[in-house]
Amino acid sequence: MALGSKTVSILGCGNIGTAIVNGLVKSGVCKAEQTYVTKKSEEKLRPFLTRGFKATTNNIEAVKNTDILIVGVTPQQLDSLIEEINDVLDEKRHILLSVVSGASVRQIKSKISKNIPVVRVMPNTAIAIQESMTCISGNDEDKPAIDIAKTIFDQLGKSVVIKEELMVPATALCACGIAFFFRAISAASQGGIEIGFHAEDALFMAAQTAKGAAALIIENGAHPEGEVDKVTTPRGCTISGLNQMEHAGFSSSMIKGIVTSAEKAKHLYSDNE
Repeated sequence: MALGSKTVSILGCGNIGTAIVNGLVKSGVCKAEQTYVTKKSEEKLRPFLTRGFKATTNNIEAVKNTDILIVGVTPQQLDSLIEEINDVLDEKRHILLSVVSGASVRQIKSKISKNIPVVRVMPNTAIAIQESMTCISGNDEDKPAIDIAKTIFDQLGKSVVIKEELMVPATALCACGIAFFFRAISAASQGGIEIGFHAEDALFMAAQTAKGAAALIIENGAHPEGEVDKVTTPRGCTISGLNQMEHAGFSSSMIKGIVTSAEKAKHLYSDNE
């Protein structure tokens, strides 16, 4: 799905913003020459300029020349960004998609003096290769904007529209969660090295094994424990390894990590109303 004549800006293009813009262009949703990228540092914008993006330190310029505004700044920078661009927002033109952790639709709209549709979007960095798990939420009156956001992010992996009160938990499970799975793959590869594989081989084998496990769940609708049962036999090596991991707290550590991240995410943006 291309955006046609509609243009996009990524305001505050950090790691997640870069992943989004790479995914947008790679998927054909938009072209580099249609897309504005903003950062505070001119030096950090140079790689975008060489790839044909309209890269600038001027957020107002980006907003004036684009239709879909993806806000990728940190929670601490959100208020100042909205204050900066507020006067040039156009009710008849603009849609604001926020990937700012912890900032609610209500909080964002309270900072804007115009009736601009605001949609919360929480992707993860796999968006760069069109494999993100993206969660989307917004108010009922902004459903057309929610539909546009879902149409866009469906091209960049999988997306679901959820209730806004679940966006903080979604941050922990999906956006933070990708790091947890990276760590699990890293640990598996280190185990592979210890039992005799070269580092690069162990990492490839661990990553492909993780990819296959995920595919069985997504494509076949399988439950993880049902798949575990298929590879565990009485007195077998798989159940021995699993039990050792559980004795060491594997599952409980993952659960505690997700819960802790969710608690932290609640306080990333402070409502200064």
